[in-house]
Parts: sequence; structure tokens; C-alpha cells
Amino acid sequence: MRELSRRRRLLVLGICCLSLFIVGLDSTIVNLALPAIRSDLDASVSKLQWTIDAYTLVIASLLMLSGSTADRIGRRRTFQAGLVIFGIGSLLCGIAPTVDLLIVFRMLQAIGGSMLNPVAMSIITNTFTDPRERAQAIGVWGGVVGLSLSVGPVVGGALVDTAGWRYIFWINVPVVLVAFVLTALFVPESRAAVARRIDPVGQILVMLFLVGLTYGIIEGRSAGWGSPLIVGCFVVVVLSLVFLVLYERRREQPLLEPRFFRSAPFSGATLIAVCGFAALSGFLFLNSLYLQEVRGFSALHAGLLTLPMAAMTVIFAPLSGWLVGNRGPRLPLVVAGTMLAISGLVLSRLTDSTATPVLLGGYLIFGLGFGMLNAPITNAAVSGMPRSQAGVAAAIASTSRQVGASLGVAIVGTVLTTQLVGPLETGFVSAARLGWFIIAGCGALVLVLGLITTGRWARSTAEAVAADLEADRATVSA
Repeated sequence: MRELSRRRRLLVLGICCLSLFIVGLDSTIVNLALPAIRSDLDASVSKLQWTIDAYTLVIASLLMLSGSTADRIGRRRTFQAGLVIFGIGSLLCGIAPTVDLLIVFRMLQAIGGSMLNPVAMSIITNTFTDPRERAQAIGVWGGVVGLSLSVGPVVGGALVDTAGWRYIFWINVPVVLVAFVLTALFVPESRAAVARRIDPVGQILVMLFLVGLTYGIIEGRSAGWGSPLIVGCFVVVVLSLVFLVLYERRREQPLLEPRFFRSAPFSGATLIAVCGFAALSGFLFLNSLYLQEVRGFSALHAGLLTLPMAAMTVIFAPLSGWLVGNRGPRLPLVVAGTMLAISGLVLSRLTDSTATPVLLGGYLIFGLGFGMLNAPITNAAVSGMPRSQAGVAAAIASTSRQVGASLGVAIVGTVLTTQLVGPLETGFVSAARLGWFIIAGCGALVLVLGLITTGRWARSTAEAVAADLEADRATVSA
């Protein structure tokens, strides 16, 4: 791909970020609509969990396939196909007559979404060839991720109160149309010089692992943890993981490149993304139910209360990108983990009449922590990786985010229903306390992993992996 002018590069970045924004927004915008969906479609708590997790789970299952497919057939072409499917899915979600159909249409939406995130990152990586400029672009990208996920509840609350919950999906349609046209006009087509082969066995094993794990966690309480169905789910999880590792190690061009994980920064970024996004999704799930079901706030009021969290993310996400580009990822990760842990501990003390300043304090701290999280994750994921495999590396990082989001809702929601005594309105506060502690624990893990995977030893492992991958690439080219 020929070198683009700086203005054109920035335009490509803007188009990719616009598309990323609506996909990220859809991961969290639904949270403030959960009580309205529960009332309108007579949905149980587990159905509400699936309304969120059906989206994140499908995205997590298909991101790596989408990234490698785009490297092979063309990134712009895959990106545009994703926009079309995402738009159709959004339209159908808005007319869903039952919660089961809503879940199905959310899955269709996610198929399109899986073609946007890693492909856009690959486009950005190949557009910005200067390492420093690329780091800054990735910082902007990380900020948009955080911004979209954080403002979702605010936008969702406003739409639910003023127009109805169906408009949280319909709002995507005009944005998709604009993004599709801009992509056709300004984003150049690109492919990997040596694209990976499709890995159907690896793809199926990944899906079995993710679906089995999430289904087992969400449905375990209602079906019985010792029931054949749930035990079978966890057996499938273990077997699929074992076979995936064994199979991918033997494959010449695996779906999951095992050598990536020899890089401590890459492995650390993957685990940090899981923990950080589990904290975010768990926080949003519990908080939306607390504000509306326990405190009786309207969706708009609840969304406005979370505005400080969004504001902190907007402020600190660009700062995090600047810190990563100039001082490395350690400081942002330490701050992120510390703040997420403190926020979880503060919110674990919620009652049915907690003062608003205490609530806002917890939200501000959480927003600061999450705002610092995304840039170092993304930077570590693609640092040292050959540009030709940018789609695969970015897809693994994006997958880890979605896996974390799925697990956060699954685990925290299951803990809530297991601990719940009586109706949600009166039993929520005590039932949710363990969930808040889990969120604090996720923050603590981010802190510890951030310290371990950003030192001199960690950097040496990344350099070794980069050299190994480049040697392979040179051998193939020769």
C-alpha cells in the first residue's frame, strides 16, 4: 500500500474510529435499557444476561477469523461487509417482538461487529508506518474504545427515556450508512503479503470453549451445577482448550499463533484485557440494575449519574495514550488497576440510600481507571508484531476484551442471582456485594499483571518473539 498524506491518514483513522465507536457503544448502551426490556418483553435476569453476552460472545468467537480473513481477501472489503451486517442486525433488534428473537438478532449484529474491530486496527497499523505516529494513532484508538464503552449508558438512558429502548439499536443505522460511504471513498484496500490460511478446526474449538464456559456459568444455577447439562458444558470447555493447544502447536499457520504468547507483554495485555473488561461489564450490569430497580431512578437519570465516569474516561484515555507513547505502558496500567480496585471496594458499601456524592466518587474513580486501561493493552498487543500479521494480533487483543466482557456479565450476574433472597428491589444490595468485590479483584489483577509484564525481562521476551517472527517471514519470502 502506497504512503498516504498525513491528512488522508488522519481521515482513515477517523473513519475507523467512527465504526469502532458504534460497536463499542453497542456493548454497553443496552445496560441502561435492561429494566425496560425486562418489563416490555417479560425477560428474566438470565435472559438479560444473554441479551448482553450473546453480542460479546459471538464477537469474541469470530474476531480472529475476521482478522485473518481480512488479511487474505482485503481489509476494506471485509470492513464494509461488517458494516452492512451490523446495520441489518441493528435494524432487526429494534423490531424484535420477543426477548429470544432480540438475542438472535444481537448475534447477527455481533457477526458484523466482529468484522469491524480487528480489521479497523489492521487498517490503522498498516496506514501509520512510523512507529511513533502509530503509537499515537493507537492511543486515539484506545481512547475511542474507552469513550464508546463509557458513554453507552448515558446515551442509552437518554434514548430509553425519550424515545424507547428500541431506538438504542436504530441509532446505529445512519452511522453505518455514513461510515460505509466514507470507507468506499477514502480507505485504500490492503492485504497481507503472506496471509494465513483459514483454520476451521481451531475456530470451532475456540467457539466451543467460549460458548461452553459462558453457558455453564449463566445457566448453572437454574439447571443445577451438578446437572448433566452443566457438567457436560464444563467438560467440553476443558477438552476444547486441551485440543486447541495441542492442535495449534502442530499447525503451520494456526488461528492462535502460540509464539505470540511467549511475549510477556502480549500475554499480559491479553489477561489484563480480560480482567479489565470483566470489571467494566460487571460494573455496568450491576450499576444499571441498582440505580433503576433499587433506587427507582429513570433510565435518563441513571445515565446522567454515570456521566462522571464517561467524563473521566474522555479525559484520561488520551493521557494514557500519550504516556504509553512517551514513557511506556507501566504507569497507565498501575494507575488503571489501582483505581478499578478502589472503585470496586467503594461500591461494595452501597446501600438502598447511599448518598449521591459517594456514588459519584465511585464512578469517578472507576472512570479514571478504565480510561487509563485501553491504550497500553492495544500497544502491547501489536508491538513487535510484523505488519503483515497485524490483523491476527489485533484480533487476539480484541477477542480478549470481548471474552472479559462476556465473563464479567456471566459471573457477576450469576453471583447476583445465587445470592438473591426475595425480589430484586429489596434483595439486590446484599446480593450484589460479592459481585463488587469480584470487580475489585479484577482491578488488583490488572495492577499485578501490569507490574510483571512491563519490566526489562518482559521486553526481552517481546524482542525475542519479534525476531523469531521476522525470521520466519524472511524465510517464507525467500
